[in-house]
Amino acid sequence: MKKALIFGITGQDGSYLAELLLGKGYAVHGVTRRTSTGNRTRIQRILDKITLHEGDLADAGSIWRIIKTVEPDEVYNLAAQTHVHTSFAEPEHTGQINALGPIRILEAIRTINPRIRYYQASTSELFGQGTADGKPLNEQSPMRPASPYGAAKLYAYTMARLYREAYGLFVCNGILFNHESPRRGADFVTHKIAAFAKTVKQGRWDGTPLKLGNLEAQRDWGHARDYVEGMWMMLQYTMPDDYVLATGQTFSVKAFAEKVLGGAGLKLVWDTQGASDAQGRKIITVDPSLLRPIDVPCLLGDSTHAQKQLGWKPSCTLDELVTEMLAA
Repeated sequence: MKKALIFGITGQDGSYLAELLLGKGYAVHGVTRRTSTGNRTRIQRILDKITLHEGDLADAGSIWRIIKTVEPDEVYNLAAQTHVHTSFAEPEHTGQINALGPIRILEAIRTINPRIRYYQASTSELFGQGTADGKPLNEQSPMRPASPYGAAKLYAYTMARLYREAYGLFVCNGILFNHESPRRGADFVTHKIAAFAKTVKQGRWDGTPLKLGNLEAQRDWGHARDYVEGMWMMLQYTMPDDYVLATGQTFSVKAFAEKVLGGAGLKLVWDTQGASDAQGRKIITVDPSLLRPIDVPCLLGDSTHAQKQLGWKPSCTLDELVTEMLAA
C-alpha cells in the first residue's frame, strides 16, 4: 500500500486530494497546524480513515520528524499563506511559509529518502501581469510576479526545479490556475459571491450590498476536484516535470457574479460603482480596500503539456461549478 503525506490537508485542495488518494487505496497522512479553534470541517467525513500529525512549515524539526515517522512514498505540499491581498500586509510571513517552507520539506526528503516523490503547489500568480497580449500562459511564459505571494511562490518553484536538477529528486511543480469548489475559503471572491447569493435566495438578505474588488479581472476558473487529480497524475508519470493546469477559458469577476446571482433570481444592472437589481436595490459595491496595489487584469492558462503528457483535462464547466457551489 502506498503512503502519501499531505501538507495542507485541511484546505480545499487537501481535502479533495485526500479523498482521491483514499479511493485509490493509499494510506493517507496529513499535516495540520495546532490552532485554538481547529479547522477540520473539510475532512470531517474522512477523519477516521486518515492519520493526522501536528507540524508547521515554519518549523523544520516538525517536518523532519513527520517524514521520518510516516515514511511516505509521495509528499504533496499544498500548505501556504494563500491570500494574495494579505501578502501585501504580511510579506515576511508569506515568504517564511510560501518560500522557505518548501525548502524545509525538500531538504528533509533529500536527506531522509531521496526516492520520495514530491509535488509543489505553484500558482498562476507566478505570471504577474498575465495575458496582456491575449495569449494563454504555459510553462515557458515569462514569470514576473505582481505580489509578495507570487514572488514567494516563484522562489519555491525555482528551488523545486533546482532540487530536481541538482540532486535528481522526483519533484513536480503544478502551476494551477484558479480552481474553486463549495469548499473554497470564505475570504475568496467565488465563495463570497456564492454565499451572498444563497443568502438572497433563502430570503435572509438584510439589504447590505456585497463588497467586491476589481470586477473586470479575468480569471481561468476550474473545479478543485479536477485539479487534484492532475496533481496525482504528475507523480505517477515516469519522469518529473512542471505542468500548467487550466481550463483555457476566462470569465470576469462581473461575469461570475452574474452567473451566480442569476441563479438566485437576481438580474443585475451595472454601473461604475457596482450593480443594482431591477427594483433599484444596491446589490454589489466596489470596495477600494479590496483592490490590489498591483492589479493582474487577466490570467488565462494553456494546459496542452499536461493534456498531452499526462492525459489530464478539466471535466467541470463553470456553469456546473456555479450550480454545485449554490447547492452546497
